[in-house]
Amino acid sequence: MVAIRNMVRKWMRALARLLDRASGGRIHPNTVTIFGFLMHVPIALLIATKHNLWAAALLIIFGLFDALDGELARLQNRASVRGMLLDASTDRFKEVLLYSGAAYTLALSDRPATAAWAVGACGASLSVSYVKAKGEAAIASGGKAIPHAALNRMFADGLLTFEVRMFVLVVGLLANQLAIAVAVVAVLASYTALQRLTRITQKI
Repeated sequence: MVAIRNMVRKWMRALARLLDRASGGRIHPNTVTIFGFLMHVPIALLIATKHNLWAAALLIIFGLFDALDGELARLQNRASVRGMLLDASTDRFKEVLLYSGAAYTLALSDRPATAAWAVGACGASLSVSYVKAKGEAAIASGGKAIPHAALNRMFADGLLTFEVRMFVLVVGLLANQLAIAVAVVAVLASYTALQRLTRITQKI
């Protein structure tokens, strides 16, 4: 997974350079972040209406925007705390949209009880990020002079990070096994939240 992540970042770095050159530096990284988020609205609707292959294809394409905005920010020397906040917040909004679409379509399936897994996946995913954010706040309130970029990476590990959760969802859509995918996310994201909580507790 690390090798894949590094390869994606390399591609996004090249795309960021191309985009910056073509626009003359006029495209702001935050614009890319917001556009990537907005495109998750039709993706959620595609999931809700059982157009799984289209949803998976668009999720792959616009999921890459998560790396593109960061590469563009570094290229333009526009990396900022505000940009990181926007990026992290829109990632959570994306998950709420996607799992809401999953819950809707599963509730209308022949196994409506499986919609509960989508709700659990959403809650567990948000818990992973919540624990991370509270951990960062606890470290910062302790008076340790840690740069925000380093603080942001401090508790970003664990079994089911955001990228891995999206990968599981894409696989579930492609295999037409959405219920299994959200169940996997619900269980393993819960474990990831506990992983992070344990690690943070040891740090503070």
